[in-house]
Amino acid sequence: MSWEALLKADSRPPLSRGRCVQQDWRTSLPEEKALVFQEHERHLESLYNMFSVSLNEAIELKLAGFLPTALRTVGMSSELCGRMSRPLAGTLRALEEHAKHYGTVPNAAPLNPDNYHGMKGQRSARMSGLLDRVLFSQRLQFLHKVNTLEEMVEDLDRDFRTVATDLAGGLCPDPQRGWHEVDAGHYDLNTCLRETIVLLKSFFVVLPAGQLGDFEKTVHDQSQFPDGDPTRRHGRMGAFAGQ
Repeated sequence: MSWEALLKADSRPPLSRGRCVQQDWRTSLPEEKALVFQEHERHLESLYNMFSVSLNEAIELKLAGFLPTALRTVGMSSELCGRMSRPLAGTLRALEEHAKHYGTVPNAAPLNPDNYHGMKGQRSARMSGLLDRVLFSQRLQFLHKVNTLEEMVEDLDRDFRTVATDLAGGLCPDPQRGWHEVDAGHYDLNTCLRETIVLLKSFFVVLPAGQLGDFEKTVHDQSQFPDGDPTRRHGRMGAFAGQ
């Protein structure tokens, strides 16, 4: 991707925003926007809690020596992971699409690799931070972070479900490592969720009330892609080009 294409993606002037992410998080939203934000937050938190409780139960059962029950439970957590990850990735795609179409770009802080346990998550966060230093535009920094988180969520979801399904079916060649990987994947998906909620709050700070309906429709549409659909992923740099 050329720098000319990056600059072209940055041609739309951003709407007004607060001074920093921390200020955005403390900002009180108008009632209509606050209700929509809280609804999205509760929905994502509810799906995550079901996924988290299932995996934690599986780990506790394993530690207590009830391995057959633990394996059945970790198999259930695989399905719950997909139910959580799909709308999470859909929310990130909606933020990306809305920002590209309307120029609604909030503040965005760089990802911190220390907040991830898995090697893939740490590497993605580290590379994101490096690129963030050369993307001087707030718009490009936001699009890059959203696209990085989207890729991380999809990769973590796929890897978690693969390992959890293999554990449940007795197909994992190294079960001890497999249990470690699902635990780390769960932790990193939680980090991606927290990052998304913070981004979403900053987004709602600058989102005009008249665009709420359009954004909600985009979230719904972007969350409906079935597993395995090759159109789900744009590619990290494709988002910058407006493709």
